[in-house]
Amino acid sequence: MTDSTGTSATGPASTETARRLLSGERVLVGDGAMGTMLHAAGAALDRSLPELNLSEPALVETIHDSYLSAGADIIQTNTFGANRLWLGDHGFPDKVDEINRSGVRLARAAASRADRTVLVAGSVSPAVTALQRRRVGSAERMEVLREQILALVAAPHDGDRGVDLLILETFGYLDELVEAVSVAASVTDVPLIAQATFADDAHTLGGETPREVASVLSAMPVAMIGTNCTVGPQRMLVVAEDLVRYSAVPVSAQPNAGQPRRVGPRTFEFSIDGGYFARYLGRFADAGITLVGGCCGTTPTHIRAAAEAVRTRGAASAAPRVSAAERRPRPAEVHGAGSLAELLAARRFVVGAALTPPAGGWAGDSDQAAAVLQANGIGLVVVQPRENARTHMDSLNMALQLQQRVGVETIATVTTWDKTIMSLQADLLGAHALGIRSVVSTTGSPPVLGDYPAVDGTWEVDSVGLTALLAGLNAGRDSNGLALTAGTSFCIGARVNPGARDAQAEIARAHAKIRAGAQFLISRPVYELESLSRLVAALDGTGVPLLLSVSALRSFEEADYLANEVPGVTMPAETLDALEKAGRGAARAVGVDLAAQLLGKARPLVSGVMLAAPDDDVASLVPLIDAAVG
Repeated sequence: MTDSTGTSATGPASTETARRLLSGERVLVGDGAMGTMLHAAGAALDRSLPELNLSEPALVETIHDSYLSAGADIIQTNTFGANRLWLGDHGFPDKVDEINRSGVRLARAAASRADRTVLVAGSVSPAVTALQRRRVGSAERMEVLREQILALVAAPHDGDRGVDLLILETFGYLDELVEAVSVAASVTDVPLIAQATFADDAHTLGGETPREVASVLSAMPVAMIGTNCTVGPQRMLVVAEDLVRYSAVPVSAQPNAGQPRRVGPRTFEFSIDGGYFARYLGRFADAGITLVGGCCGTTPTHIRAAAEAVRTRGAASAAPRVSAAERRPRPAEVHGAGSLAELLAARRFVVGAALTPPAGGWAGDSDQAAAVLQANGIGLVVVQPRENARTHMDSLNMALQLQQRVGVETIATVTTWDKTIMSLQADLLGAHALGIRSVVSTTGSPPVLGDYPAVDGTWEVDSVGLTALLAGLNAGRDSNGLALTAGTSFCIGARVNPGARDAQAEIARAHAKIRAGAQFLISRPVYELESLSRLVAALDGTGVPLLLSVSALRSFEEADYLANEVPGVTMPAETLDALEKAGRGAARAVGVDLAAQLLGKARPLVSGVMLAAPDDDVASLVPLIDAAVG
């Protein structure tokens, strides 16, 4: 039996076959996340996953089999991070050759059992982690990659071959990806796929655009360029379309299954189901992508759905972004003037808005946005943390700046991720001395930097612990119970998610935050009334005010993204239908109308509202202010 290339349709392919298949003659389906499957099988987040090639080979091989059964045309070796520096952090710096050769052998064994042509790809990560990059130079990075690549392309043992191709994946810095391509091309002639990873602002961690990445890599000896990891399907589609537009070679795309959500001390889950994932991978294929697959959070279920969608896809096209609405003037009277604590104590309805520290570290745009809000009657701003790896100002510092430079009162959101309790305590005491009086505690999640989220993160306390710390500071005690010279006077808030998947667990956690000292709660953005009503009923009798977060949706694509890629968001089917039927021109107005309707119904249930806008688009908040003020 032969396939369309004229080669045997059973088992692993030759390098020549790999080159033909990667040329773009048809859309190929890659596998999903090896790391996700290994974690699900019990492997700890902080262990060396490539080492399982030696200690748990049957498990690794079983995962390869599962992706092949799901329809993958390419399986990647379990060798992401299998270089001297990454392995050295786990005590295996001398096992580079053994671990990589074993990884190839396991993938080859699985491919040999397939009933069709299968490509075995050697997975190669950046030579260094984000932390290692600061102390390891270019020459050492290139030598580290050379050692791993030589092991992947060599014969694992007599009679076997090395990999059919190499996938250089999850590179956040273009200079490192260029180094990797140069090294690989100098030691092997197997086809190379060079994949950069882009944040949700469509830039790499190094700040490069898809056009810059495509232009540079297309001039190098690669069979394909592409993108993987960090973002889910919708955000990656925008990047992939630009790569296709500016690339001289075929393009690949392997998105995450949405955003990871922390569900335990070192446990994460992804929310996207196979249907949504497949729908977007069909759009990837329609956009000209010739290799689709999955990264963090994707499983054989996702790949099976994607393979079916790609092979039976119909025409689809991505809708362009909706332009910003015109800002309309409002009187300069500030609604609800006074501190948050005073407004809550007086039982006055609170109206505020949310802003996020801008990427790049310069907060001038936020100053302007706060000034516009103030001019439209909003004098209270909650500063939310930015959850990506781009350089930005800390939310506590931005809250201080807005109070001092614009004159609005701020609620600073403080996350506990990657901070000790001593550093949190020092930051809070300093902020209190400079005038911050309202704080919201949140556990936070680390930005996704690669295939293993949160490995470098620490949580000495979570949001409940931070709430208790703030209550202790108010009572004049530090984290060790020792007396302070004077107590603080923070108004202590905490986050609560009405749309959480496990409603009972979320309610129990809300009560734990109240017991720890929370004096008010702020919800995550809400798009329907049912879950909010349940939460309000569950909090009845606590006496703790609940502030509702509301955001006007701007397009069907935005609602679709939130419903499927962001954990803990409940999006009514009626809302999705209304936005889809509205079309590009009217979706923005429909989104504002839906938000205003929700505000009108929710107002009697809550003590206030925080208006939030995607990308801090203040213009979209203005039409909601009247509905919020009531």
